[in-house]
Amino acid sequence: MRPTIVSANFLTDNPALYEQRFPDPEHLAARFVDDLVRRFGGGRDLLDVGCGTGRDARHWTTRGYRVTGLDISPQMVEHAHKHCPAGRFAVADMRTFRLPREFDVITCLDSALLYCHTNPELDAFLQRCHRHLRPGGLLVAEMRNGAFFLGNTELLDEVREQEVVWDGVTYRSRTRLWIDHANQLLRRERSWDWPGRDEPLVQRSAWRLLFPQELRCFAARHGFEVLAMFDEPGPRARTPWHPDAELSTRLSGDRLHLVLRRPG
Repeated sequence: MRPTIVSANFLTDNPALYEQRFPDPEHLAARFVDDLVRRFGGGRDLLDVGCGTGRDARHWTTRGYRVTGLDISPQMVEHAHKHCPAGRFAVADMRTFRLPREFDVITCLDSALLYCHTNPELDAFLQRCHRHLRPGGLLVAEMRNGAFFLGNTELLDEVREQEVVWDGVTYRSRTRLWIDHANQLLRRERSWDWPGRDEPLVQRSAWRLLFPQELRCFAARHGFEVLAMFDEPGPRARTPWHPDAELSTRLSGDRLHLVLRRPG
């Protein structure tokens, strides 16, 4: 059986399946951001870069935020429009977006920032964020931690098999990760199979591996002040987020969280 290899993302092409595969019934990601905004004094106009299904946006609008979401996937943006009518959404690339207004907070969650694979792409994203933040505004990012992979191979040592049931169909996936050292990328290959499919659907993607000192350097280059950098707790960290949790600065966990401010 010969696999079909594509660069599109099966999960982002099917937003309802994405939410089934990555449930967040307690809205941990959105509540985590709300906590950081309150801790560091952000406002209520929020731009979510890589907004996905709009699930976080739906929660933020119930907490009094005025939310705009951007995503490169038309399917995700269509889903967000339908399920979060109080928000505004647009199809846009995180490296080139242009909006006619500024915001109090910009969020970039679930490693979306790491789709900037090169230094020029990361520069472009941070330039966009600086231009779209009001003075004193916050940039909140959540991502994989490049430093975690220094001598740690537990995420690389095995193929992970999972399944999810959606609309009565069982979808099975096999995922393997490996490091592309030359390009400083964490690469992923995921194979999907489900009843009635003749051949597996194989998809490949990658994240930039960024290290804490690199992030500080990029932040300073683009005029940001680092307010916080921590590994735990977080919505996808090993220590789950909870209100008023102490922020760990060991930076050895598999997730990294960053709060930047555009100086006023």
